[in-house]
This record gives sequence, structure tokens and C-alpha cells, in this order.
Amino acid sequence: MGTVAFRALVVDDSLAMRRRLVAVLQHLGAAACDEAEDGAEGLKRFSEADYDLVLTDLNMPLVDGLKLIHHIRAGDRRQDVPILVVTTEAGEMDRSRAMALGASAYLLKPIHAARVSSAVRELLGLP
Repeated sequence: MGTVAFRALVVDDSLAMRRRLVAVLQHLGAAACDEAEDGAEGLKRFSEADYDLVLTDLNMPLVDGLKLIHHIRAGDRRQDVPILVVTTEAGEMDRSRAMALGASAYLLKPIHAARVSSAVRELLGLP
């Protein structure tokens, strides 16, 4: 089975979580994984490169994940990029707000590599 190279942006204030997500993405064939520790850095990176996928937490300093989703969807580049939310926020209101703002999928922490892998495969149309 051949892998499809893709470029991902992982936005989370936890270094350990970013590393876990990057490991899953690399296993799936990510050609590049850029990291940001908050939504402000994530927006800056998003404006500087073309990504095939964005993974973001919701609770972060400076710019949270909901604002990040809003800015990506309201921006003028790559508005259609799939956004996977990976968060501890289990409340239906948080999920509904994220999805209404344009999140493509919503996973709860603690993460399981198989669930993240499955969600990414579905969002990117990978085999």
C-alpha cells in the first residue's frame, strides 16, 4: 500500500500532545508536520504555508482553538482545509460551537492513535 504525502499543522499548548499527534501523522505518511503552541502561532504558521490538515486543541493561551477555527474559515487562503479538533472539552456545547465554526471532526483526549489515524484517513481520503 503506497502512502500519500501530506502536510499538517498541529496546534496544542502541550508539547507531549503535539509529539504524540505528530508521531501518528508521520506514521500515516505526513511529509511535514509543523507545530504551534497556541492559536496565535498557529494562525501565523497557517498564513505562511499550505497545509492539507490542521489539528487543534480548544483550550490554549492567547488565541484558543475556537478562534483559530473561525479565523481559518473566515480567511482568504485554504478555507476548506480539514480541521480536526483534539480536546479534553467533552461538553456538547463546546463540540457544537467547534462544528458550527467549521471544524471537520472532533476527538476527545486522551487520544488513541487508532482513533486519530482513522479520523485523519477519513478527512484526507486516505486508504
